[in-house]
Amino acid sequence: MSGIDRRSLYEWCKVPADELERHPRRRVPFRMVADSAAMGALMARELVAEIEAANAGGRELRAVVPCGPSSWYEPFTALVNTRAVSLKRFVVYHMDECLDWQGRELPRAHPYSFRGFMEKYFYEPVRAELAVPEENRFWLTPSTMETVREVIHAHPPQVTFGGWGQDGHIAYNQARRHPYSAITLEELSASSIRIQENNWDTVMALAQRTFGAAWQFVPPLSVTLGIRECLSARKVRLFSDTGAWKQTALRVALFSEPTAEYPMTLLQKHPDALLTATVETARHPVSLHPEWDLGLGDA
Repeated sequence: MSGIDRRSLYEWCKVPADELERHPRRRVPFRMVADSAAMGALMARELVAEIEAANAGGRELRAVVPCGPSSWYEPFTALVNTRAVSLKRFVVYHMDECLDWQGRELPRAHPYSFRGFMEKYFYEPVRAELAVPEENRFWLTPSTMETVREVIHAHPPQVTFGGWGQDGHIAYNQARRHPYSAITLEELSASSIRIQENNWDTVMALAQRTFGAAWQFVPPLSVTLGIRECLSARKVRLFSDTGAWKQTALRVALFSEPTAEYPMTLLQKHPDALLTATVETARHPVSLHPEWDLGLGDA
C-alpha cells in the first residue's frame, strides 16, 4: 500500500519538464539533457574529469560505478584512450550484481551478468597500459560481500555514479514491500551490502526492457551495495535515459519528503547530490494531458 498522497503525486507529475530544473519546490538539484547520447557523453566527461584531477594530485580516485545507464561506456573508453588517461589509480567499487534463485552468479554471457557486461564494455576496450589494475576492481558477489564492505568502510568512495529504478532504487536498494518486515527510513539509510529477492515490479521492468516481457528469464535475486555505501561518497551523481519506467520516481525524488517507498528521496540528505535525466525521462504523461480527470476528488 502506497504512503504517497495521490493528490500530491498528481501535483508533482503535472509540472512541465522544462520547469523542473528551476522549480521553487524542487528538493534535489536537477539538470535535463536532450537524449541518451548527450547524457552518456556528459557522464563520461565528468568521470574522466574526476580521474584526471586525482591523477594530477597524485591521488587515488575511488568510485562506485554502475552497470548502467549504458550510453556512457563507449564515450568514456574513447576519452581514456585518445587522451591517454591512466586508470592505474582508479579504484572501482562495482555497485551490484544479479544472482540466480540459489544466490549464484549468472553466466557471464547472460544479459544481466553485470560483471560480464562491464568486462566487455568498460574494461576490455581500454588500452592495456592505461587499464584499471585487477586488484582495484572490487566485484560484488556473495563470496566477496564482507571484504568489499570492509574496504569501502575503511576507504569510502569520493564519487558515486549510478542510475535509479522505477521505485527510486539506487543500486538494488529497492522499496521493501514485505508485509511482515517493513523497514523505517532510518533503517534504509543505514542499509549495507546484502543479498535480496528482487521486487516483482523490478522483475517486470527488466523483463520488458530486455526479454519482451519474458519474466521467466530475469534473475530473481541480487547482491547490492547498501544506501550507506552509495551515499558515503562526497559526490553522488545519478542519471537516467530510460524514459517511462523512471518518470514518476524522478518526480517523487524531486518533490516528496524522504520516504522508504522511494529510496532515492534520501538524496535530499546528501550535501552534494545531482540528478540528470533525458527530456524523455523528465516528461510525464500527466504533464502532457492537463485535460485528464484522474478522479481525485475523493482521494
